[in-house]
Amino acid sequence: MKKILTGILFALTGALVFTSCQKLEVPITSELTPETYPQTAAQLTSASGPVYISLRSDFATGYWFLQSCTSDEAVLPMFASDWIDGNRYLELHRHTWTKDNASIGGGWTYLTNIIGTANQTISIIGKSAPAGDTKNTTMAELKTMRALAYFMMLDTYGNVPLDTLYGSTELKPKSPRAAVFNYVESELKAAIPYLKSTAGMATYGLPTKYLAYSILAKMYLNASVYTGTPRYDDCIAACDQIIGSGLYGIEPMSTYLQMFYPNNGPSQKEFIFAIPFDASTSNGNMFLARYDLNRNLGIRYSYSGSTPGTFTNPVMNQSTGGGLTNNKPSGPRMTTSEFYANFNDPNDIRNKQWLTGPQYWQDGSPILVSTTNLGYNQFYTGGSPAAAYVYPLNLTPLTSSRLAPGSYDLGKDEIAWNTGYRNIKFLADYTNPTNRNQNNDMPLFRYSDIILMKAEAIFRGGTATLGATALGLVNSVRSNRTTSSALTALTLDVLYNERSKEFAWETWHRNDMIRFGKFEASYGLSKTNTDTYRRIFPIPSTAIATNNKLTQNDGYPQ
Repeated sequence: MKKILTGILFALTGALVFTSCQKLEVPITSELTPETYPQTAAQLTSASGPVYISLRSDFATGYWFLQSCTSDEAVLPMFASDWIDGNRYLELHRHTWTKDNASIGGGWTYLTNIIGTANQTISIIGKSAPAGDTKNTTMAELKTMRALAYFMMLDTYGNVPLDTLYGSTELKPKSPRAAVFNYVESELKAAIPYLKSTAGMATYGLPTKYLAYSILAKMYLNASVYTGTPRYDDCIAACDQIIGSGLYGIEPMSTYLQMFYPNNGPSQKEFIFAIPFDASTSNGNMFLARYDLNRNLGIRYSYSGSTPGTFTNPVMNQSTGGGLTNNKPSGPRMTTSEFYANFNDPNDIRNKQWLTGPQYWQDGSPILVSTTNLGYNQFYTGGSPAAAYVYPLNLTPLTSSRLAPGSYDLGKDEIAWNTGYRNIKFLADYTNPTNRNQNNDMPLFRYSDIILMKAEAIFRGGTATLGATALGLVNSVRSNRTTSSALTALTLDVLYNERSKEFAWETWHRNDMIRFGKFEASYGLSKTNTDTYRRIFPIPSTAIATNNKLTQNDGYPQ
């Protein structure tokens, strides 16, 4: 992972030097001129780097919030004055966002930046690189990355401008969602013949034929949502291209969780396309543990900034004696009771991605936390509110705020901070003692997704291929996740349950909720809004301000 990111960072340096030269109106003295750069295979890789850095930049943070905190998968409540942040998280959870929501605007900026960077890089390489197979492959990779970003935009914002010409000053109006769908489909089909068909270190974090087929499969599975026309047979055909490659497999129970650990990487046989993260870079931008760990669990999971100890009867938050002082992470994010209900099989390895109930040190002793009577319970009314109070750490499920009916505020005491089941799928990075960035690479497409997409497409009416059945495909994943008996029947709810368990915290649950007709359900902290137009986000006010040809999406005020 570190070698991959180091190469990309070098790529950024080279590409920035080159593009800076293009903007100067003085004689060029740099060695990197259009005549000399990019020319070689190494230089083409270097020039492509900014596109991959753009993808990595906000995927694990802003984009993650946009996809997961608008579903019942994750919620980030308020803790009195903490985590209000302009109500951005409250609006995401309760589906009350407007065009001015910072997360909505941030998502648009993130995706359009990937597209803009890809447009620039495609223009540079198209004009300067010598013709040949290397150029063809590099251009196909860049166009696949741009298509990926446009897929993410059509999924989130629906109707978006198609702007693929670098240097053009013409403002583009929105294109209908179906037109964006057709554009992405045609771009990917055109790129596939030139993309590499290998897996491993050499292509890790880069687009291959199988990333292109994965995007197509996901689009076709959601085609009824995106265009109104089902494309289940096309979904199955795209999945079969990946299955037939023989390059990927399903990890067994023994290694399922390790797929997401800080030392993951090209050896993961389920990863079709993953975004590499490197904690040693200044803009690693991967710190899920910052949000997911309870603030008293940093030491237990070796989170950077938490003081380690011997784990022999320590008491958290004591700075003298045998105690331990912990001040990171802040730990505000949790799942809802409705989403956690999907984890209903006690024999399933996927349950172990959750922290629930009493918490223990590595040696099995309970984690104890020192506070005061009032610090533990803000409603404490007995004597000696400042008296010391030591309690065993216990995470309780999120049901509703105890402050008031309908409140999004959990309070600011130990009871509040210990509310909610926490996800540790992307385990805190025990290899990085210096900052909160994590080395955990994040998969965007895994082989198990291909299998479950094919199963769903068959179940929804697609024609089965290669002797497969929807039930058999689902059981082929389940047999590697649980020791419980195989399923004997399949329903849409069973498929939804399996996808919820398999892809928790991987940015796909909003997509699934919409396709399964569950996005308008009530859940969490008074999420009751049933507006169906919120299946796509509004065009941000910042985008409209800079492009007067943009009109607002249906349902939202201009």
